[in-house]
Amino acid sequence: MTYPLNYHQTREPDLQAGTDRRTDTGDRMIDALSASNPQQRLQAAMAIGTRAEPRDLDVLIARCRVEPDFFVRDMLTWALTRLPADDTIPRLIAELDSSQPQAISQSLHTLSKVGDARAWPAMDPARIGTALIAHPDTEVARSAWRATVALVPGENRGELASALVTQLGRGDIEMQKSLSRAIVALGEDLVSVVDEKLHAEDDTVRAHVMATRDMFDDPDAGFAHALDAAKRVVALGSETTV
Repeated sequence: MTYPLNYHQTREPDLQAGTDRRTDTGDRMIDALSASNPQQRLQAAMAIGTRAEPRDLDVLIARCRVEPDFFVRDMLTWALTRLPADDTIPRLIAELDSSQPQAISQSLHTLSKVGDARAWPAMDPARIGTALIAHPDTEVARSAWRATVALVPGENRGELASALVTQLGRGDIEMQKSLSRAIVALGEDLVSVVDEKLHAEDDTVRAHVMATRDMFDDPDAGFAHALDAAKRVVALGSETTV
C-alpha cells in the first residue's frame, strides 16, 4: 500500500474541553469519511484503522462501495484488515452479491489482503461458475483474478487455471497483462493449461496465449513487447493459411 508523504504526521482532531474524547472523536472520524476533501477522508480511514474497533465495520464496508479515490479505498482496505477476520470475512463475502461493481471489486481486493482461506469457496469458479472472473465490469474481473490466485488452495490451482484461460484475449493491453500475471502466478507447472488455447480460432486469443507463455519463461519481460511480437507471429501464420 502507498501512503501519502505526511502519513506519520496524522493525528486525531483536537477537542474542546469538556467533551467525551472517545465518542466525539469517533463521530468526527466517521463524519470525515464522507468529507469533500480526499485527504480528510484518507486521514479518517487511517485513524479508524489505527483504533481497529469492530463497531466500525459497517461504516467501512459502506464507504468502500462509493469511495471515488484510489488511495482512500486502499486505506479503507487496510482499516478492514485490522479488524477481526471472523467479523470481516462474512461481511465482505456478502458484498460479492452486490449490484454495485465497486462494492464487489473492493470486497475481492480486501479479501485478498486479509488472506484467509475461508473466503475461497465464495469465489471458487468450480463452485460458483465464472460470475466473478468473467464479470462484465473490468475492475471486478481483474480483482477476481488477483483474489482467486491469492487465495486458491494448492490442490485447486489447476481448476482455477482452466477457468482463467477462458478469459484470454479479453480487454485492452493492461487487462490482458493482469490476466497473464495472474495465470503465471499460479505456477509454471500449469503452462500446459495455457498451451491448450494455442490453437484457438480467435487471433487475439492466440496472441495473448503466446505472450503469456513468454511470461512463464521470463516473468520480468515486457508484456507489451511480447504481445506485439505474438501478434506478428499470429498474423504471419494467418497469412500462410489463406
